[in-house]
This record gives sequence, C-alpha cells and structure tokens, in this order.
Amino acid sequence: ATETDKVREADLEILEATIEALTSAVPVGMNPTKTAASAGKLGKALLTQPRALARQTLGLSGELVKIAAGTTDVDPSADRRFADETYSKNPIYRRIAQTYLAGDRSIGDLLDDLDLDEKTRLRAEFASNIARSSLSPSNNLLGNPAALKEARKTRGKSLIAGVRHAAHDIRHNGGMPSMVDSRPFVAGETIACTPGSVVFSNPILELIQYTPTTAKVSERPVFVMPPQINKYYILDLAPERSLIEHLVNNGQQVFCVSWRNAQPEHRDWDLDTYVTAVLEATEAAMAISKSSDLNLLGVCAGGITATAMLGYLAATNDTRIHSASFLVTVLDWEIPSTVGTFVSPALAQTVGGLSKRKGVLSGDDLGKLFAWLRPNDLIWNYWVNNYLMGKNPPEFDVLAWNTDSTNLPAGLHNDFLSIAVSNGMAHAGDVVVLDHPIDLKAITCDTYLVGAETDHITPW
Repeated sequence: ATETDKVREADLEILEATIEALTSAVPVGMNPTKTAASAGKLGKALLTQPRALARQTLGLSGELVKIAAGTTDVDPSADRRFADETYSKNPIYRRIAQTYLAGDRSIGDLLDDLDLDEKTRLRAEFASNIARSSLSPSNNLLGNPAALKEARKTRGKSLIAGVRHAAHDIRHNGGMPSMVDSRPFVAGETIACTPGSVVFSNPILELIQYTPTTAKVSERPVFVMPPQINKYYILDLAPERSLIEHLVNNGQQVFCVSWRNAQPEHRDWDLDTYVTAVLEATEAAMAISKSSDLNLLGVCAGGITATAMLGYLAATNDTRIHSASFLVTVLDWEIPSTVGTFVSPALAQTVGGLSKRKGVLSGDDLGKLFAWLRPNDLIWNYWVNNYLMGKNPPEFDVLAWNTDSTNLPAGLHNDFLSIAVSNGMAHAGDVVVLDHPIDLKAITCDTYLVGAETDHITPW
C-alpha cells in the first residue's frame, strides 16, 4: 500500500471508531418500547394533571424573574459543577448557572409532583437526569470559565491535550471519557498484592489461599465469592485498603474465588454451572484447612450465586456453610431501585437475546449502563476534566478496578435476568438449582448484610 492509502485507512479507522462511539454510548437498557411506553404515561399524566405542570411553570417563571433582577436565592456555588468563583462573581455567568439550576430543580419537582407509578417515575427520572446533566453549561468550553482560564494560562495547550484525550477515548474507550489513569495500578504489584497462591482450579474458577501472617489462625476459614461481572481484587486493593489483607492480619484463613473471564465459547455456562464449580471449591477449601464448614462472603452478583448455592445446600441438608455475609446484594427485585426499574420481560428478552447471540454480556456494555445511572459523577465530571481542562484522569485504585471489566456468559446472564424479572428468589420454588427448587426461608445459617447509603444498584 502507498503512503496515501495508509493515511486513508487510518482516517477510515478513526471515522468508524467515532461512529461506533457515538452510537454505542447510548445507555444500555433504554429499550425503545419501554421508553416509549413510559413517555406515553408521562405525557398522559401531564395532560390529566395540569395543575402540577402549571404550578411548576409559574414557579419557574417567577424564579427566572428573580434571577434577572438579581434577587434569587439560587446559589451556584452549592453545586460543585459551578464551584469556580466566576459563577458567583460574574453577573452573566452567575445568571447562566442560576437559570440552569432553577430549570433543573423545576423538572425534578414536576416529576415528584405528578401521580405516577413507581417504575414510570424512576424511568422518567433516569431519562430526564441524563438530559438535564447533559445540558449543564459547565459541559461546554464557553460555559466553563475554569476551562477558559486554563486555556489562557497554558496558551491553548490544555485544549490540545483535551483533543488528544478525546481522540484516545473515541478509539479505545467507546467514546466515553476515561475515568481513571490506570497505569500506576498493576495487579500483583501495586494492587491485588496480598501474598497467596492458587490451590485449586476447575474450568470456571481458580481458588486462591492467602498466606497467614499470624502465629495462629481461626479454624474455620472465610470463603469469598466476588462478583462475576468484575475482577476479584475489589476486596484486595492497595495495601491498607484491602479487606483480604485485613482478614489475614487478624488471624483469619482466607480463600477467594477468581472467576474465569467468560468468552463466547462459554455461552452455555449457567447458574448451575457456577454453583457446581463453587461447591467443588468449597470442598477443596475444607480439605486444605481440615475444617468441616466455612464462613461465606458473597459480593454483589457473587452474593446472588452464593444464595442459590445456600438454597441448594438447604434443600439437600448440607451444613458446610456456618455463616453467610452479603455485600450490596440484590435478592428482592420488587424493592424500587434505579436499576430494577429497567428490569422487565421485554428488556430481558432483548438484552438476553443480545448476549445469546454474542455468547457473553460484555463488561464494557454493563459499565456504560452504570455510568449513565450517575452521569454527573461518572461521565460529565471526567468530560470536563479530560477534555475541557486537558488534564489526565485521576489515579484511583477503585476506578482502575472498575474499568478492568469482565464478561458474563450468556447462560448465567439470562438466569440472572430471569430471577430479576420473576423476582424468583423471593418466592419459594421459583428458582431451581441443580434440579432442586430452593426456598430462602430454609436457609438457617447466621447471615450478615451490608448495604451502602449512596449505592445506585442496591438501595439501602
């Protein structure tokens, strides 16, 4: 190929990557049918409840008059997007920020004021949150005085760096702004570095046993089941920020599962496959430790799998689990949550069919959904930092772990979807594990539950 041909090919790659980035950045889970149905319900509510719309319209009009007159109490500095002093001192920027914040608040109040069913309300809040966060004046160069100051200070170098960051993300990050500079975080060196070794493996997982650091250890080991949608080392981040290190230093024997990153050829691995693999791993842990039972710790999706296993063990009168702890694990899908609101038979069929065709649910696709659930924190914050300010994304071990995503095999993904749609865990006999209908009421071991107040997946 000539040099001209190579240039054309490179240009075509950039163009294709740009198109892919723009289309793939649409939030996963925004099913057109469900979105249209929710929009219809919202429109009907606006037509049948005109007083709510009139109240908010009048209230916003009055606030805009106050903003123009300089008598409003809307404080831009209360929102970290408008922390730059220019938004408070410059009358034009102050009014721009106040107008946006007043409109943003009015839309939120309107949704609260309308009589909507819970799922329609959550869908409307999700969609409006994406739109409202996108329209913030701080997201564009002219509306962001801090970015303009940086451009003047660096004589335009910050803008050049921002373009370079954007080009990198278009080609390598699906068009989403990078959340983290992951270069300082190397598994086994700066993170995931608590000493241990693999003591058992099967096609689904490897089992890590961590090296004791105390003269004596507890007889009964802790057996950790991390989520299948992330790497195991969320529990073993940097030294002094590692739960596993903490347990080992306090005399606990610790075994931890590391799941295989599923590929299309593993499409048939389902909940039964994973429970069988974990049962084998628990047997190995008990044989190595010479303990007749274990203390189980399940995390997120690993907690759902752990619950399925506990249900099976209860049905077969197997007492190998002495206690079970759960970190941010959703078992009852009838509890309103932002993620739960998009769980429906239609979505399960659509998204489940996609993973069946591909063989896996891509970790990158799942990451986009979670990012769009909190757009100000997980998208626009980095948009401003990386592109408008031209700065590198922060170095943060949790975010480095978060971007080190894994795939779910289609079989397990569809089992999880089925459990969520039917809320099967909450109904005895709905979920069948290894030919045994399970009943969570039959699980009698002590349990300890941990939630997080600001978690967008598992509501406190």
